Amino acid sequence: MIFRNFRLVAIFRILLLTATIFLFFYTLTLEYLITPFLIGLIIVFQIYLIFKYLDKTNRDLASFLESIRFSEFTRSFKIEGMGSSFDELNKAFNDVIQDFQKVRSEKEEQYQYFQNLVRNIDVSIITYQNNGTVDMVNHAFKKLFQINSVNNINDLKVISPELVETLIRFEPGKSCLVKIQEDDDILQLAISGTEFKILNKSIKLVTIKNIQSVLEDQETESWQKLIRVLTHEIMNSITPISSITSTLDLMFKDNENNETLPDKDSVEEIHTAIKTINNRSNGLLHFVNTYRNLTKIPKPNFRVAKVKDVFSDIQQLLKEEIKASNVDYQVSLEPESIEFNADTKLIEQVLINLIKNAIHALENSEKPIIQIKSFYNKRGRVTIQVSDNGQGILKEVLDKIFIPFFTTKPKGSGIGLSLSKQIMRLHAGSITATSEIEKGATFTLTF
Repeated sequence: MIFRNFRLVAIFRILLLTATIFLFFYTLTLEYLITPFLIGLIIVFQIYLIFKYLDKTNRDLASFLESIRFSEFTRSFKIEGMGSSFDELNKAFNDVIQDFQKVRSEKEEQYQYFQNLVRNIDVSIITYQNNGTVDMVNHAFKKLFQINSVNNINDLKVISPELVETLIRFEPGKSCLVKIQEDDDILQLAISGTEFKILNKSIKLVTIKNIQSVLEDQETESWQKLIRVLTHEIMNSITPISSITSTLDLMFKDNENNETLPDKDSVEEIHTAIKTINNRSNGLLHFVNTYRNLTKIPKPNFRVAKVKDVFSDIQQLLKEEIKASNVDYQVSLEPESIEFNADTKLIEQVLINLIKNAIHALENSEKPIIQIKSFYNKRGRVTIQVSDNGQGILKEVLDKIFIPFFTTKPKGSGIGLSLSKQIMRLHAGSITATSEIEKGATFTLTF
């Protein structure tokens, strides 16, 4: 029908309503009673039909918005035979619904992908809210703690109260270690994670990894390195002592049946041997005392200090030595007001040791340069670097320089860098070294 077109139908109904109203007033002039009443009812009914007809678009739009609100994207909209504008509206409705279907399908696929990734990764993962409610744990977490499910982190108290306390007080961006002693096993757990918000809920995502085997391997390797160094140093003292005492023993055996006193040369030889034994014994005692000093580092007295002031004090202490070595000593701070929380006396000891090592490494350099820098690294941590342009450190030596008593210097004790490493550990920091042959070495302190 021609009247199925929206505009024509609307115009027709308005004209019909106008004609009916005219007829209503006309019948009033004829003084009819029932006829105007009936025509009035017809007018009301026509107005109702017009509003209902016009309201269909609003109902379709409301239905469309409800579909979006409740994610019901299986519906389709059909508004046919009501003109080109409604055809465009119909097409727009269905295009939007299809786009939402596509986006939801992609999100579902991504959700499934990440769910499978998180659940099957070999690192234990747990997400929980501030009230302790657990949202998700993956298979690795269940396997690590031998549990089937966990609804609240307090449920883990049967495994380790310390672990629960750590999770409750966990600060995003930081890492910590928790040791769990079980009946037949020990877990050394490295815990780290982050925090984010979903629908105004604060969620903590924490990763837990058992590093017991790694620590054991590193501990074993450290002990082996230390034992090799100790054995080397002790054998260097014991071997000549053993040789000399054997020689003295033979000398006295040769003179057992000889009633005459030893001649002058023999006495001098015996004196020299005893002196050598004494020197090597004192050297061994010094070595042992030095080793004991490694365990006697004082507890740090922390305070907030400017790195600039520490650099200034060190430069003043080493002023004459730097001048005598003809080293170009360069200092850089970025920013100049950079501060750190440390025991400045202990850190000065570390830096003095590094600078003296650098001066020693530059003895044969034509244009010796030592650079002292301080800056914030990419993680926002205070960093101090001591660099030189000397001969550099061999790779096989670089792996051993922090081992106690290891040294490449003829008169070195081999404890300076080891002490420095322990001091940095007491500051919850680290010391690392990098080097290139013929280009120099850089030692980095991170706080």
